[in-house]
Amino acid sequence: MKYLFWVLMLFAAAVAMTLASHTPAFVLILYGQHKITFSLILFVLLLVTLFVLGYSLVRFIITALQLPLYVRNFREERSQNKRRAMLDQALLAYFEGRYAAAEKAAADAMTLGETSPVYPLIAARAAHALQQYVKRDTYLSTLEEGNVMRQMATAEFMLEQRQPESALAALQTLAEAGGGSHVAALRLALKAHQQAEHWDEALQVLEQLERRDAVESTTATLLRQQAFLAGIARQHDLPALQTYWKNLPGEFRQRSKLAAAAARALLALGADTQAADILAESLEKHWDSELIGLYGDCHSSEALKQIERAEIWLKRYSEDAALLLTLGKLCTYQELWGKAKTYLDASIGIAPSAAAYTALGQLTEKLGASPFTYYQRAAELSKRAS
Repeated sequence: MKYLFWVLMLFAAAVAMTLASHTPAFVLILYGQHKITFSLILFVLLLVTLFVLGYSLVRFIITALQLPLYVRNFREERSQNKRRAMLDQALLAYFEGRYAAAEKAAADAMTLGETSPVYPLIAARAAHALQQYVKRDTYLSTLEEGNVMRQMATAEFMLEQRQPESALAALQTLAEAGGGSHVAALRLALKAHQQAEHWDEALQVLEQLERRDAVESTTATLLRQQAFLAGIARQHDLPALQTYWKNLPGEFRQRSKLAAAAARALLALGADTQAADILAESLEKHWDSELIGLYGDCHSSEALKQIERAEIWLKRYSEDAALLLTLGKLCTYQELWGKAKTYLDASIGIAPSAAAYTALGQLTEKLGASPFTYYQRAAELSKRAS
């Protein structure tokens, strides 16, 4: 459109000049006693020439005045392009695992005056991968204390070095700066609490992640199980342990690992009857040879009831050596010598074990016979297993 306008203007000027050339018009300039006469066409040409020269002079002056700024912008753009190339180089090297090259590229960009926080972060991560922790901390120190990337990176580094308290301190600084509630920070907090064995806090963070659908259900279940196992281990008196177990969700009380941990804790506190009940409840839901082995160690006041229950299970699991061993131990405890020997022999017949031979040796010793052969066989199996 602009070019069309100038074309039209040129045509108009040409027409005007043509008309003026056929017109006997002139321009008279008087200055004092001096008189200058021009033809109209010459006068117009002089005006146009003066305008073009004046315009060119003004443009030249403006360009000359703007030249330093242009040079400065040109140099800045060239430097910026160079720094961007270094950023690409640093990122490419880092993700390819060339950490020394990544650190050098990022450090060079910082030397050129690049102030973006990305460069010290790349350099710090590369230095950490190279286990150059002093250099890593130096790079991180160039970022502001409340910088999200700095605190996130610090937390990650501390967790990799198994320093959960330092990681939690970094996350606390991040939270105070208003950046500790996003998913990535919560995941780091969860891992830190796990490492530090702060199970109550870990469960609180887990609930926050679950509300955001940011954790898989299987992972959440396993973490809760780990937390509950640690909780059981912290209970050192019977009332506290009973209360803790009672307050656990029902689905977890039936899990084999938790039932085994609770049973062992109860056995250590002399609560054999309650341990047997917990094991029986879990075994009814999920059969587990480890649990049935613990069941045989429960010398409760209801031992005959235990035997009856185990014999019912035997109808379904007749080839389970651990169940037969448990029945042999329970019958030995009740001084049912004949049944005890039958069950122990049957257990050894299915799967010889050091525990079964040891139980048979103890039974033989109570009957007044020599248990040496059985103990010797138990020792051989133990040695072979180790």
